[in-house]
Amino acid sequence: MARGKQHVGLGKGLGDLFARTDEENTRDTTAPSDRLRDGSYFVELPLEQIVPNPRQPRHVFDEDDLSELAASIGEFGVLQPVVVREVTPKHFELIMGERRFRASKMAGKETIPAIVRGTDDDALLRDALLENLHRANLNPLEEALAYQQLLGDFNCTKEELSQRIHRSRPQISNTLRLLNLPSTVQTKVAAGGLSAGHARALLGLTNQRSQELLAERIVAEGLSVRSTEEIIRLGNAPTEEEPTPRVRRLPSEREAAVAALLSDHFDTRVKVAIGKNKGRITIEFASTDDLDRIMAVIDGRTVEP
Repeated sequence: MARGKQHVGLGKGLGDLFARTDEENTRDTTAPSDRLRDGSYFVELPLEQIVPNPRQPRHVFDEDDLSELAASIGEFGVLQPVVVREVTPKHFELIMGERRFRASKMAGKETIPAIVRGTDDDALLRDALLENLHRANLNPLEEALAYQQLLGDFNCTKEELSQRIHRSRPQISNTLRLLNLPSTVQTKVAAGGLSAGHARALLGLTNQRSQELLAERIVAEGLSVRSTEEIIRLGNAPTEEEPTPRVRRLPSEREAAVAALLSDHFDTRVKVAIGKNKGRITIEFASTDDLDRIMAVIDGRTVEP
């Protein structure tokens, strides 16, 4: 039996709902996908065939924000498809995703993943996407991207999403949290090197560099989710920060005097640390025979040589 192609990229969010609903997927994404029941389909469209929506209420876009998005698109591609409507066979009008459209141009892309809607009814398109979501074979990152776009672009509520895909709201929220991980870690999750359980455990770290370093260790050593959680719980996650050098405290006059007295008495090195309310005495011994000798001194006994 032929196996479906393994997807190791970050995916294309809702675009995967069109081409990933069965095991076999050898589709060329530049050709239209199968249509949803509302007539919508997914395709890679040339940017030159798309024109912005003249009714777009937003006309000013932050240049720094666009530059950052363009850099991300240059490295990982467009992770969530734009939504367009077909005016003529080679002429499309942008409905959703103008930031992605503009940033793709800045990144020098020639095409962009797009959902070509088959209806003007937003609710009908949203229902068709939700219908396919629970049947699509998505990795955890693709699932999170699909949730994010349904909630953002299509005004779907978490309650509606929960009911339609039979997932609890906490499960949906936890899946969405995966998008807070560094892009390098997200890539490992998408490629299958890290499970969703590993990814959720890494979210317990607040430092992104620590998340990246521990993710590398998980892949290299094959750590289980439980081992990963234990490393984080014990505070043993790797970090590039230099450890703070411990300043060695010199013994006080009293500590030094007591240590000297005990060292003479036991004929071995003794350390004394006196705190505010309690302290510690450390007696060193060189071997088990030496320990027996020290115990004999404590007991007032004589040990045969």
